[in-house]
Amino acid sequence: MLPAWKSLLLSTYYHGSRPYRSWALRRAAARGRVPIVIFFYHRVADDGLGSWTLSNRQFARQMDWLQSRFEMLSLDDAQRRLREGRSERPAVCVTFDDGYAENNDAAIPLLIERKIPCTYFVTLHNVLSGEPFAHDVALGNPRRPNTLAQLRDMAAGGIEIAAHCRHHDDLGKIHDPARLEDEIVAAGRELADALGQPVRYLAVPFGHYVNLSAEAVALARRAGYRGLATAYGGYNYPGDDPFLLQRIHGDPELARLKNRATIDPRNAHVPRFRYAT
Repeated sequence: MLPAWKSLLLSTYYHGSRPYRSWALRRAAARGRVPIVIFFYHRVADDGLGSWTLSNRQFARQMDWLQSRFEMLSLDDAQRRLREGRSERPAVCVTFDDGYAENNDAAIPLLIERKIPCTYFVTLHNVLSGEPFAHDVALGNPRRPNTLAQLRDMAAGGIEIAAHCRHHDDLGKIHDPARLEDEIVAAGRELADALGQPVRYLAVPFGHYVNLSAEAVALARRAGYRGLATAYGGYNYPGDDPFLLQRIHGDPELARLKNRATIDPRNAHVPRFRYAT
């Protein structure tokens, strides 16, 4: 939980900058340049709350607010708008990374019930082995990963299951072509085989500029992925490369999420990762 004074500052910034945001939205809509916001979440549960874990109540409030003000798009629909070069209405995509079992307690059923599109990126090794994620173990807070049975049930409910590599390793530090192939290509194929359905998207572990490489992007393209999701912030504008998708953290603080969802000037000019096509 944020201190009360910081929550107040976030709320004051949001309400104080609303006239600018409204003007920017009208201007963008008139030009067909309304950006698409892609949020990523990790864990939704009622214990271990922090920057990467929202309570079920927090998540439901965020979905209430977003659904009442935005079109809720699948990544496929978002990419179509980017390719067409025109977007006239505010739109949001919901994604998850890693694959935590607690998400199935309430968050995923809520999305399925409301028919909110969601792409759910999972790390193959943890799903198959049942081992907690290494980054949680390092912090002394091991958490259960999703099982294949859970993922199949989610897919049957309309959630798109996607790849988050095999071991959640930093792709920017992998220079061995065989290892990169295993993390990006083989892991995606094995996940598709285990699910019995195509795996169309890949999310970069950690997702920042230093965690990417031109080789990794090129390999994901050659492997046939429809899109590669990052996590360094920024909006997706009509005409942008639809393969490389910029995502913003779905912060537990609702005021911060409101700021990020409504053309916050601080996110409006985040540079995109550059690579040769």
